[in-house]
Amino acid sequence: MAETPTLLRVLTLQRHWQVYETFRLRFEATANTVAEEQNDRRLQGLSVSKRQFERWYGGAVKTRPYPDQCRVLEAMFGVSVDRLLAPAPAVDTPIVVPPPRPVPVLLTSERAAALPAGGPFSSESRLDAGTTELERQVAMAARRALRFTALAEGSSIGPETLGQIHDEVRRLTVAYPRLALPTLLGDLVEVQDLTFRLLEHGRVKPLQARDLYLLAGITSGMLAKASHDLGNPSAAMMQARTAFVCADNADHHAMRAWVRSLQSLISYWAGRPSEAADYATLGLGAAGNVRGTTSVWLACLSARAHALVGDGEATRTAIQQAEEARAAAEPDDLDAFGGIMTFPVPRQLYYVAEATVHLGEDPALGESQSEAAVAAYRTATEDEWAFGDEAGAQTDLALARIARGEIEGAIEAVQPVLDLPIEQRNFGITSSAQRVHAALQAEGRRNRGAAAAGLREEIEAFTATPTSVLVR
Repeated sequence: MAETPTLLRVLTLQRHWQVYETFRLRFEATANTVAEEQNDRRLQGLSVSKRQFERWYGGAVKTRPYPDQCRVLEAMFGVSVDRLLAPAPAVDTPIVVPPPRPVPVLLTSERAAALPAGGPFSSESRLDAGTTELERQVAMAARRALRFTALAEGSSIGPETLGQIHDEVRRLTVAYPRLALPTLLGDLVEVQDLTFRLLEHGRVKPLQARDLYLLAGITSGMLAKASHDLGNPSAAMMQARTAFVCADNADHHAMRAWVRSLQSLISYWAGRPSEAADYATLGLGAAGNVRGTTSVWLACLSARAHALVGDGEATRTAIQQAEEARAAAEPDDLDAFGGIMTFPVPRQLYYVAEATVHLGEDPALGESQSEAAVAAYRTATEDEWAFGDEAGAQTDLALARIARGEIEGAIEAVQPVLDLPIEQRNFGITSSAQRVHAALQAEGRRNRGAAAAGLREEIEAFTATPTSVLVR
C-alpha cells in the first residue's frame, strides 16, 4: 500500500509549486515579507535548498524544521508545521486552509523602471520584491554617503564621519553570525579600506585616532574570520595580525584579547591545536582586568584546544575557568557592538560540548552537553543566534551519538546541517561535517550499515561545494 502523502505535498501540488525553483521563490519571498512585518532581520534572505525541499515534499522528514523555517512554512500555507508534515486527510475529508499569502513576482530594476506611476512601487503598494530592490539602492546610497562625508570633512576627521563608521561597523558585527558571508564581504572590505585611508592620510586627533584604530581592528578581525570561513588560514592570520596592530595602537586591552581569541580559533580549525592553546594562553594574559565576555571565549577556546590534544586535566580546568569568567563577566565596549564581538551562553555551551566530545572520556556526557547546546540555539534570542555555531553543536551531537553506536540518532542530529545552502557552508561547518564523516568511516569498519554509508555519501556531496566556490 502506498504511503499517504503529507498535507504539505498535497497543498504544494494544488498550488502548482512542486517545481523546486517555484517553491524556493515562494519561500524566499514569504521569508522577506515576514521579516518586514515582524521586524526580524534574521528571516531576511532565508532560503531552502533543493535537497531540503525534496525531503519536505517527499515526506522524508525525521526532525522538525528549524523554528525560522517553521515560521515561513506556516506563513506560506496558513497551517501549522505539525499539520503540514502529517499525513493529509482522507480524500473525502475537505481540507480547509486559508488561501496563500499574496507574494509578488520578482522584479528586476529594469522591469520596475518600466512600471507606470502608481504601480507596485508606489506608496499604496508594498511588494516585497520591490522593497528588496529599494533597500539595495538605499544601502548603496548610504555607503556612498559615508565615503562622501569622509571626503567632505577634509583632511581632518569630523565627528559625523566617525559616527557613521561606528554605526556601519556595528551593523556588520551584528550581521556576521546570522547572515551568509557573500552578502557581507563587499561591505567589510569597503569599511576596512575607508578606515585605513583615513588613518594613513587624515588629520586625526588622539582620541579620534584611538576610536578609529579600534574600528579598523574590529573590521580587520571580521575579515580575518571571513578569510577563515573561506578556508584560507594564511590570509586569516594576516588580517588577524593587522587587527592586533590596530588594537595595540588603540591601546585596547579587551581588543588585544579578542584578537588572540580569533587567532586561537583560526589555528584550531587549521588543525594546529597546540598553537590554538598557546594563543588562548596569550589572550588570557592580555586580558588582565578585562571583564567582558571575551574572557569566557578565551577559556572555552583553551578547553577545545586541549581536548583535541587529549589533555583531560587542562580541558576540565579551562571549562571551570570559563564558568568562573561567566559569573564575573560585565559587558564592556566590545560586547556593546554585539554579534561577533560578544560570546553568549549558547556559544559557551557549544564549545564545552565540543571539548567534551573530542576528549572522548565520557560519550554520554558529551551527548547530553551537545543536546543542551542544540536546544539553547533552538530557543536563542536573535542577539544570541549564529547559524555556524548551531551547526557546530549539531555535528558535535552526531559525533557523540556515533561514539555511543547510535547511527540513526547521529543521522537525525546532522541532517539539518546538510540542508544548509552553499552560501552558509563555511570552512568551520564543512570541517565539522568531515569530522562526522571520519567518525562514521571508523564506525563502518565495525558496523557496515547502509545508513552510515548513505550518510557518508551525503557528507561528501555537501563538503564538495563549500561557500568559497561562490566568491572565487
